[in-house]
Amino acid sequence: MQPLNRINSLNSTGKGSRMNISTGVTRSMTTPIHPDARTAAAAVKRSGAVWLAIAIGLFGASWQQPALAGARDQAKRIHDRLTGTPPSDALLSTMTGMVQSGDALGAARLAIDPNNTESRGFYSVTLKNFATPWTNRDRTVFAPLNDYTATVIGMVRDNVPFNTLLSADLLYTGNASGAPAYAVTNNNHYQYLEDNDADLRTALSSQNQSAVTGLPAAATAGVMTTRAAAQAFFIDGTNRAMFRYTLLNHLCNDLEQVQDTSRPPDRIRQDVSRSPGGDSRLFLNGCIGCHSGMDPLAQAFAYYDFDETQGRLVYTGGAVQQKYGINMDNFKPGYVTPDDHWNNYWRQGPNRALGFSSSLSGAGTGAKTLGQELANSEAFAQCQVQKAFRAVCLREPGNSADRNKVAQITSTFKSSNYSMREVFAEAAVYCMGD
Repeated sequence: MQPLNRINSLNSTGKGSRMNISTGVTRSMTTPIHPDARTAAAAVKRSGAVWLAIAIGLFGASWQQPALAGARDQAKRIHDRLTGTPPSDALLSTMTGMVQSGDALGAARLAIDPNNTESRGFYSVTLKNFATPWTNRDRTVFAPLNDYTATVIGMVRDNVPFNTLLSADLLYTGNASGAPAYAVTNNNHYQYLEDNDADLRTALSSQNQSAVTGLPAAATAGVMTTRAAAQAFFIDGTNRAMFRYTLLNHLCNDLEQVQDTSRPPDRIRQDVSRSPGGDSRLFLNGCIGCHSGMDPLAQAFAYYDFDETQGRLVYTGGAVQQKYGINMDNFKPGYVTPDDHWNNYWRQGPNRALGFSSSLSGAGTGAKTLGQELANSEAFAQCQVQKAFRAVCLREPGNSADRNKVAQITSTFKSSNYSMREVFAEAAVYCMGD
């Protein structure tokens, strides 16, 4: 029998017909229900409600419980976050055993140990992306490998005290076969390393910056006097850009955050108008807040420039660059720069919170001593930890637990001779999951 014929047959015989269904419903509605049946039904209803409540409660409790990561998952997360690549089964098993035995920090150290071939991603990718934004005004990660970035990578790999980043007579160059020699006039050397996918875990060697670039040793200032930094921050302008971006990249503060209108304006240069648009209030309530502190510090760069024609850093020891005297008619009674002697007016006032070292005088000559002043501050140490936390945990420190951890890692950073590898390892352990 076809399906349609069967349906019609059922309707004609009354089986399954709407009439019979409605009749049954009507009969059930009109037939009296025995009191015992009502009591039993109510009991069943109450019992069902109880079991439903229990089920909902159990489901809700399980829903609210966080999923806990096992030791293997934690070890894998540590490796993934540090290197950007999954570990081999053998390495993962070793790291898992270390996590299980309570040595998660040891597992993180192993993941980025330069003697471990699987740590390549940490040096060639993680650290490159970490440092590259510091090398350009756009602060973009999409910039070529250069001497600034390579020096940062090498310092982290070799556990060079990171508080010498802004003062060391140090430069890392490539040792890859076929690479063109380092040149002070172009970036070809580092472009070759990048184009040929050099393993930066092994492909970088340390040099004295003065020996490679020809700068006097006293004029070297770590990454601030690399070619990449000079091209980005000494080019044109007034050299205030070098100070502003160093403050931003390495003390995690921009000028707006360190404004202090209470500092004396005696070292503000002639190019800053004291009455912008004819209104001196703009200077007294705005301009002075940055320039009173910045100008006496940026004087450290008075002998540096970047020659666009030659494509190189220029240092004129003893002779102030002409850019320090531009727009002198804006305010002729302003400060005329005689040399590269700098003073830190921010050791007084609200910017004391940056935590400058009491072992330093707060004054000096040239970029090297300024770099020491900045890199030995509390703000510098905390900034490096915050950046590493962001790179590994993929977020900003967002609550009291995070901020307490950053403070603890900062303390360890300073007590461990400013080892950035240790900072990365500690941040990875903190963010490995519970």
